[in-house]
Amino acid sequence: MNGKQTSVVINWAEEADRLSAAVADDAAWYRTIAHELVQPADRLAVDIGCGGAGMAVALGAELPPAAFVVGVDADGTVLDTARRRIVESGFDDGHLRLLRADLDTDLALLPEVVRGADIIWASSSIHHLADQQAAIDALAALLAPGGRLALAEGGLPPRHLPWDVGVGVPGLEARLLAAEDRWFARMRECLPGSVAMPYGWPTALRRTGLIDVTTRTFTFERPTPLGRGDLRSVIDGLAHRVHRAEADGELDADDVRAWSLLLDPDDDAWLGDRDDVYSLSARSVHLGYRAD
Repeated sequence: MNGKQTSVVINWAEEADRLSAAVADDAAWYRTIAHELVQPADRLAVDIGCGGAGMAVALGAELPPAAFVVGVDADGTVLDTARRRIVESGFDDGHLRLLRADLDTDLALLPEVVRGADIIWASSSIHHLADQQAAIDALAALLAPGGRLALAEGGLPPRHLPWDVGVGVPGLEARLLAAEDRWFARMRECLPGSVAMPYGWPTALRRTGLIDVTTRTFTFERPTPLGRGDLRSVIDGLAHRVHRAEADGELDADDVRAWSLLLDPDDDAWLGDRDDVYSLSARSVHLGYRAD
């Protein structure tokens, strides 16, 4: 590592465009999950940390006309992006509405709006909160009898490259993943009032009193040779991750140099000229029910 110690606070306004772009990539997955979560009698669904509103829109499309969806996020810029997605998808405030709330401090205010929810969905948002178990407890308490709390957390991080790419020391991508793991641990430690949760998400759901807890993991694979659009997406994603890891001081100088060559379209080592770049990852969804 280069010794820099930078802030681990995420600027979500700067992430808004990336979150919006990810919605298109994940649209089919959102539709699949929404179709499985929604039941005919459902009237209210909530998307916690809604980002680009991909799941909020998918839930809205599955719910009956009289039902509605509430998307919750803390950042105004992110919500502006979500609002554009909602309008483009043909929904209005009578069916899909947005709420700005800090999930670390405002969960106590949510019951006024979303108590009695049939579905609460939270994707990669709870792990940013200081007390994850307390947040899960608060969300579970908002469920109607028979309601479902679904957490999309964990799985397997994306892999794209061979172990030896011919540039730098072999294992370059594995070291990027390790750098991201160190950053995540530091982020958790730096959260004001951070509380450890030394057990898995299914256990957290059971501890809050939910029943019939299950986990389903979805695999996402795009084998070689990647199409032009998929390859561009992989390279852009790697560039974003490398830039963040470098800025956080989590990559050593040799790895920074190797990545700079691999991500440079004018260099002979550019990843865009390779035919062995692939895309493989997995996401887990943990689901629990409130007893009738």
